[in-house]
Amino acid sequence: MKPLRAAVVGVGYLGRFHAQKYAALPGVVLTAVVDINPARAAEVARETGARPCTDVRDILGQVDVASVVVPSSLHYAVGRILLEAGVHVLMEKPITEDVAQARALIELSHAHGCVLQVGHLERFRPVVRDLMKHARTPMFIEAHRLAPFKHRGTDVNVVLDLMIHDIDLALTLVNAPIEQINASGVPVLSDQIDIANARIQFSNGCVANLTASRVSLKSERRLRLFQADAYLAADMSGHTLDWYRKAPGQAVHGLEGIAGERLHFPAGDPLLEEIRAFLDCVRSGTPPPVSGEDGLRALETALEVVRQLQARPLPGMSAQTKTTPRNVPP
Repeated sequence: MKPLRAAVVGVGYLGRFHAQKYAALPGVVLTAVVDINPARAAEVARETGARPCTDVRDILGQVDVASVVVPSSLHYAVGRILLEAGVHVLMEKPITEDVAQARALIELSHAHGCVLQVGHLERFRPVVRDLMKHARTPMFIEAHRLAPFKHRGTDVNVVLDLMIHDIDLALTLVNAPIEQINASGVPVLSDQIDIANARIQFSNGCVANLTASRVSLKSERRLRLFQADAYLAADMSGHTLDWYRKAPGQAVHGLEGIAGERLHFPAGDPLLEEIRAFLDCVRSGTPPPVSGEDGLRALETALEVVRQLQARPLPGMSAQTKTTPRNVPP
């Protein structure tokens, strides 16, 4: 089978890792890396054996697939250029800045027969994959995603930067319409919201309580799930899953009729697995594991959280924290 020709558009901090993964995978040739910074493009090109470019239009007709790892404000413009040229796209999250842009990219992907996969990376983490196998009818989900402050990524608020990961997981686990969202948050060290909480109520009665912070002293990524017959607690940093379930005749911690165990998982390489899945879908013509529609649902939910935060500003919030909606370019 002829190797797929790949490119990475945007080779900053995260884009460089994308380029390294493509360069290491069999069945694909990293043809080009694109960045508006010529020095950065040249640096990553030297590391990966690719050709450096500064304009995405320079690679059209020369690549089959591309990762788009530019700032989210450019996702639509870059994605549109690639999809209209018949290039399959792995788009970093969030899929776009607004819902209209996301729908436009989805329509373009269908019109041109292209795979559009969205980079919700947590779905490819081994401990999360196992949690999803055991989850049946969750009725309460609690997620904490905490990180120390870094200036990188502060062009968007913490909801679109971090919480959107857990929004995607909650939507995938519950798979029911949302009835109500209540949110609160505040900026701390940037002009954007740096810490936020959202309570999402689904039509089946499930409630997801999500907290995201990028102003914490330590990193923490945990997700707890309660359902009728089990309690699951995933530590995505420690790569463990605590699984407690009803089991007549057994006991744990003095509790009769309960079985429990801690499962340990390798850290794995979620980005590598995400890219591998993307390439497999391109080769086979099958739908991607995280589709454009999945990215749209996560974005719609995240933007409703942001809308509520902006509508009910807390002390310390100013007009600077408000994001001006952008329309789809003509």
